Amino acid sequence: MPTTPTTDGVTRTLDDGAHSLEMAEPESITTASAWREALRQTLPVMFGYIPLGAAFGVLFTQLPLSPWLGLLMSVIILAGAGQFLAVALLGAGASVTEVAVATLLLNSRHLFYGLSLLERFREAGIAKLYLIFGLTDETYSLLSSLPRSGERDDKAARRNDQRLMLRITALNQLWWVLGTALGLAAGQLTFDSSGIEFALTALFVVLGIEQWYALRERWPFLLGLVITLAGLWVLPQDQLLLGSIAAASVLLLGHYLHQQRSLSDGSRTR
Repeated sequence: MPTTPTTDGVTRTLDDGAHSLEMAEPESITTASAWREALRQTLPVMFGYIPLGAAFGVLFTQLPLSPWLGLLMSVIILAGAGQFLAVALLGAGASVTEVAVATLLLNSRHLFYGLSLLERFREAGIAKLYLIFGLTDETYSLLSSLPRSGERDDKAARRNDQRLMLRITALNQLWWVLGTALGLAAGQLTFDSSGIEFALTALFVVLGIEQWYALRERWPFLLGLVITLAGLWVLPQDQLLLGSIAAASVLLLGHYLHQQRSLSDGSRTR
């Protein structure tokens, strides 16, 4: 009796392959979407970091050092304003110890940045080290204004948020390194680069406006304005940054303790 070849095995194989593609497609779409979202978030930083990094690169070429050291500084230090300070101090003949101490004092504000994001970085694994390393002023502004994609205890949502934060941090460093490389290349030419450092001020203005619309409370902005004006009137210029940070930290800590005391008193009355 003749037999008809069966195609069940081929059909199952095709079905299994199609099912595998269907399972893999959402992951690739999710990854691409995450990178697109990270790119969208970092565009304001890109327009500030590339010219600002270029300004740093141009200034670094004025030192009697290899340009590759300037690029290496942007890769392994990523200190922004601290790198400009290092160039100024090295140009003035300061020692490595003086540069290290001055950079530590200038970037001490990052300690408070990290404390406020500890909960968001929790369970990030080895990626936490890079998230902490790449926490510049602009990156902190972006990360702190990101809405949560789920509940605090939703591990899947937390992982998605951390992947997005990691991509934002990496792209921000990429813009800074790219700007530095362009500046180092341009530094070999002769041109007037005065005024390019204003990109930093413009970048902070843009990020401040974004934070104003992203946050529901306005009092932190008013507090910062009052402290800055008071600092300009009371503090000497070389102590303005640390004095303003200390005053803001004390006032914010007092506000937090007052809130906690009010919550505990409210729970007792119930």
